[in-house]
Amino acid sequence: MIYFDNVTKRYGNNVVVSDVSLGITEGEFVSIVGHSGAGKTTLIKLLLAEERPTSGAVLYGKQNVHHIAERKMPEFRRKIGTIFQDFKLLPNKTAYENVAFALEAAGRTDAEIHADVPQVLELVDLAAKAMHFPGELSGGERQRVAIARALVSQPDVLVADEPTGNLDPMNTYDIVQILKKVNDMGTTVILTTHNKGVIDALRKRVITMDSGKIVRDDVQGKYVL
Repeated sequence: MIYFDNVTKRYGNNVVVSDVSLGITEGEFVSIVGHSGAGKTTLIKLLLAEERPTSGAVLYGKQNVHHIAERKMPEFRRKIGTIFQDFKLLPNKTAYENVAFALEAAGRTDAEIHADVPQVLELVDLAAKAMHFPGELSGGERQRVAIARALVSQPDVLVADEPTGNLDPMNTYDIVQILKKVNDMGTTVILTTHNKGVIDALRKRVITMDSGKIVRDDVQGKYVL
């Protein structure tokens, strides 16, 4: 489904991803781990075509993501839902409106929005707080809104870039359980994290990066550096 083929990314003389080859199959849950600066986030940006590789290719299916025409890029990125450590919610919109905004941007009808948004808020256990603004929600609840927004367009892949970095252990546990539930429903999940506790709870495939290289690929869910 996703393949990094001998991918290297340099910024000047600084090599942030070095000769990475990596395959992720449909329906997998893969964690990419490593210390800050290991290259995890750059790998995600390369997948989303937000950065171009210095050499090598990033394939989604049989398509090189960096050969996609600019006018077709929004359509491609809708196949990949993304969530981040800092939520990126619109503060002047309710939870419902934040999720609906993703569908509005994709040109969905009012009927589709009214049907889909409540379902995805129910999925992340936030139906009761649909009319709350982000400032009225806890950090964990804001992250669940972000997950709902990423899922409402029914992407094939969910990318979670350090989604629990700002959360306490209880909220971290809740987010991990939601990600597992999403994966159980058939969505491929790619998680970047430096939290060993999250990895231990998941027991899924773990790819460990260090200094831009893959140093370990463990299907048993172990984070070892």
